[in-house]
Amino acid sequence: MKAISDITLVTQVAVFHNKRAFDQLVRKYQSPVRRFFLNLTLGDTQLSDDLAQDTFIKAYTNIAKFQGLSGFSTWLYRIAYNTFYDYKRAQKPTEDMEQKAVHALSTRHDSTAEKLDLHEAMKILKEEERTCITLQLIEGLPIDKISEVTGIGANTVKSHLARGKQKLANYLKQNGYERK
Repeated sequence: MKAISDITLVTQVAVFHNKRAFDQLVRKYQSPVRRFFLNLTLGDTQLSDDLAQDTFIKAYTNIAKFQGLSGFSTWLYRIAYNTFYDYKRAQKPTEDMEQKAVHALSTRHDSTAEKLDLHEAMKILKEEERTCITLQLIEGLPIDKISEVTGIGANTVKSHLARGKQKLANYLKQNGYERK
């Protein structure tokens, strides 16, 4: 029923340029898209909002190209994924992010009473691992949908997930979070 509703709204936007129908799609997917970006940008709310806005602008201008071969949400996440990587490519390469995160972790002197920040833990992951982890564990997408969104083969997605989960487990264990 969800897909029928999305398809109906998409049709209203594509055929009749119904902005209210698109507004319904935005309201429905705004929070998940922002959450996706918050995890990829490691908590940068302003950047996440900007990227989400760019995503919805691109979705609106290209909605007539939506063919319904996948769900609207998968198509939208693909646009979001491409928007993020367009942004990353436009940035000047600086220090390797993973080395930066490892250095930050080795120089931390936080009290044990402080809560572990999810975004701090996500910094140790490579971008591909972080993207796959975010799509599976936070957004709830299955491996085949992650593969569609990222354009990465399903077996490679599985590898990124396995490595990412192992890194997160090790990080959590090193920071006092034991499995019970």
